[in-house]
Order: sequence, then C-alpha cells, then structure tokens
Amino acid sequence: MSRYAAFLRGVNLGKRTVKSAELKATFETLGFTEVKTLLASGNVLFDARSEKGLKQKIETGLEAAFGFPIPIVLRSLDELRAMVAADPFGGVEASDAANLHVMLFDQPIPAGFTQPAVPGDFDVPMMTERELFFLVYKKSDGTYLGRSSLDTEKRLPKGTLVTMRNWNTILKAIA
Repeated sequence: MSRYAAFLRGVNLGKRTVKSAELKATFETLGFTEVKTLLASGNVLFDARSEKGLKQKIETGLEAAFGFPIPIVLRSLDELRAMVAADPFGGVEASDAANLHVMLFDQPIPAGFTQPAVPGDFDVPMMTERELFFLVYKKSDGTYLGRSSLDTEKRLPKGTLVTMRNWNTILKAIA
C-alpha cells in the first residue's frame, strides 16, 4: 500500500460543492483505505495498492458521485515529502508579510514556460518539473495578491491541468 494525496480542481466554487464527508465516503466506496480529507478545499489523503489507473478511477468515481467532472492532481506522499525537503522557499516561512503557495501540475510544465516575478507582489523562488512555487507579499492595503494577478493559467496551453494550494496544506498533508 502507498499513501497518496488527491488535490481536486475547481470544487467548492459556486454550485460545484463537494462536502468533506461525501468526498471521504466516495473515496471509500472506490476501495481506498485510510481516507482523510484535509481542510475543506478538495484535498484527500488515502492509501491505494497501485498507482496504475488511479487518477482515471478517481475522476470517473467523482463524476459519478457528484454529477460533474472533477479533475485531480495526484501526488504520492513520498513526492510531497521530497517537495518539502527540497526547501523551495529557501528557508522563508509564511508570515504576516508573505504567504507561500505552490501550483501543482498534473503533467510536466510545458517546455519554455516561465513565470516572471513581479517585484513587491510575488517571487518565484523555484520551479520543478511539475511544481511552481510562489512567495506572495502583503500589499500596503493589507491584501495579498489574487490568483488572477499571476495570469499563469492564461499563458498555459489549453487543457493544462493545474491547481494551486497554500504551502501549509502541503505541510499538513505530510504531517
């Protein structure tokens, strides 16, 4: 058995509501064990025997259960641990002045793609084959950069599956 994390894309927005208890029950119905939802934003930890066909099985099961397609980005717990061990933020920790985020890509990031930093708004301290890490600064009005300001998804090829999470979500997943 291996432990995995499924990061659901585009749930709990408008009418695309997925309650944690129903999500947990759906994963259990699909035959996964040790299922645990993390926060209320579409994160599921679970054990599975094999990764082969896992993503398709989950996406098919979620659509059947909730009535709309729910794409997922899948990572093994070992991959998440390696991500954290790589220290993508160079020792910087979340604070009142800055938030840490990661964009998780389903497939390798398209060749040639770059995410330019915007001084005073956000930095991109690290990019791996399937992750893009952001250090987002608090603005003078007390707000943080909105996702739309990154404009990343508009510059990616259509159909690129990516979802963003606060770094704390990744830390909680491996705890």
